[in-house]
Amino acid sequence: MILYNDKIVERRDVAIDIEDRGYQFGDGVYEVIRVYEGQCFFLDEHLDRLERSAKEIRLDWPCSRKDLQHNIEGLIRENQLSDGMVYLQITRGVANRNHLFPADTASVLTGYVRELVRPVEIMEKGIHTKLLDDIRWLRCDIKSLNLLGNVLLKQEAHEDQCKEAILHRDGTVTEGSSTNVFIVKEGKLFTHPATNLILNGITRLHIINLAKKAGVDIIEQPFTIDTLLQADEVFVSSTTMEIVPVVQIDQEIISGGKSGKITKALQKHFEDSIKLLKI
Repeated sequence: MILYNDKIVERRDVAIDIEDRGYQFGDGVYEVIRVYEGQCFFLDEHLDRLERSAKEIRLDWPCSRKDLQHNIEGLIRENQLSDGMVYLQITRGVANRNHLFPADTASVLTGYVRELVRPVEIMEKGIHTKLLDDIRWLRCDIKSLNLLGNVLLKQEAHEDQCKEAILHRDGTVTEGSSTNVFIVKEGKLFTHPATNLILNGITRLHIINLAKKAGVDIIEQPFTIDTLLQADEVFVSSTTMEIVPVVQIDQEIISGGKSGKITKALQKHFEDSIKLLKI
């Protein structure tokens, strides 16, 4: 079963028009919400970001927020989803192909669920990453459907046997191709500020709150490739990956090739927050 506008229907009963602007222009926004034991993790925060992204591209929702939340919960129940994710997408709708916004079209919302297994192995052992130029557009703060830059960068890293690409603009580290990037130096946690150059990840925000509660100093400021490579610890975060240590960047070994102390502590705090959700 999938969500189509305000109804939960069979997937085979839904057809997306060839002139849907999401298909032809990437004219839309999306969200990915993690589900643990049938419950959404930070649903309000994800819907806040979806609302912001839609506003930034002047896109109206086809339903109320209350109805969408109700339908998300129904979608999880109908599919008997325990651990997985909800994917939501809103496009500007169907209209004759023209770059200008259509005057009389209705936005289209679709959503589905998928089972996910937590990436326990890489959360413990860490990943290898590749440094690449950030070739994406300058509104990375909008969670839009325009992901071709991310796809190309992730693919290049994959072809070099790396799990993720760490991106930089003129030597300043921004984020990963599908993650946020954190470094630890002298006991302090650094990450790029939430500007137009990065997506302000929901997991990113949760990590910052967890670190503050744990007494770790948080510094949201740009840092260079040299600072990245000289960090005591590096990790990446996302809704689906949670917190994953980076043990190698190109040929540079990080933290002796293993997860660092603060990374492990934050993983433990993150795990505790999941357990609280299940109570």
